Amino acid sequence: MNSQALLKSIIQRIATGPDLSKDIAFEEARDGMQAILRGEIDDVQSAIFLIALRMKRESMDENEGILAAILLESDKQAVAVENLVDLGDPYSGYNRSIPVSSFLPPVLAELGLPTVIHGLDSVSPKFGLTHRHINQALGLSVDHSTAEAKARLENDAIGWSYIDQASYCSGLHDLVSLRDRIIKRTVINTVETLIAPLRGKTTHAILGYVHKPYPPIYAHLVNASGMDTALLVRGVEGGVIPSLRQKGLMVSYQGVEEKNRVDIEPKSLGIEQDVRAIAFPEGLTVENDIEALAEYTVSLGKAALSGEKGLFYDGLVLSASLVLWHTKQVKSLEEAAQMAREALNSGKVLNRL
Repeated sequence: MNSQALLKSIIQRIATGPDLSKDIAFEEARDGMQAILRGEIDDVQSAIFLIALRMKRESMDENEGILAAILLESDKQAVAVENLVDLGDPYSGYNRSIPVSSFLPPVLAELGLPTVIHGLDSVSPKFGLTHRHINQALGLSVDHSTAEAKARLENDAIGWSYIDQASYCSGLHDLVSLRDRIIKRTVINTVETLIAPLRGKTTHAILGYVHKPYPPIYAHLVNASGMDTALLVRGVEGGVIPSLRQKGLMVSYQGVEEKNRVDIEPKSLGIEQDVRAIAFPEGLTVENDIEALAEYTVSLGKAALSGEKGLFYDGLVLSASLVLWHTKQVKSLEEAAQMAREALNSGKVLNRL
């Protein structure tokens, strides 16, 4: 069956209304998505495919098939490091709060954990402030090839990198315009943070989530992607930074097996804040002020890396502690928090940045 015939067959089954729509097999989801990524399917049928899957609700086989297609079309490289942290923040960015996680990779690298963070410029549904915007504001390259990002991770003096979707999966990045016109989330939003184009001997996926059913779903997808462990954090705006004000949940997986489920209490780590996260400055919006928001984030981030106490500093301490604990670099979150503070106070993280 050629690509056009396959998509016609798939659409006939998945777009048949709320009661009659049928799930498709892993192989069909994989082959259909791969045809879309290769540009073999027109925009109308591609959009129907993605919308119909979402409206009937994707099965796990369909999710894994879509992910498998993207993995097949991605440039992947093995990195010569023992442990590699893969930060999977939402690609559509932040539209209410400052993404502290943009500065987490050099912190973790200073603590002995090479870290990669990935994303793109702008995409639906949020069209928010992204890690690409912030790295641009830092004056860093945002167009590293996969090989160049690998070299940065293997360099002990750097140990971290941003890599853009356009660099490691151009076929997926070519769908950004179509996704913007679809408006709503699709399965791509669910799986694109799990591609992990760079893999260490052991690769740890750090992911944020909002809705309670997602941790086991993400754990299955992380396992299907070939990564080794997953830490699911109930974070602000679906990102990897938990609330600084109240208890949050993190769930740790090895493969698909849940290993730990912990309520995070910021006060137990010496974090006393009365807000969840750093709000955008009044009057600045993602619709009109992306560059100003990125510059503002950079000013706060550099201050925190210089040891200046505050919300940004505490966000880095909290999130770095969770990753150190999950990757078994420490015995307790309290020990991890102390290590993170010492690194930030030393100025070494700022030098690494």
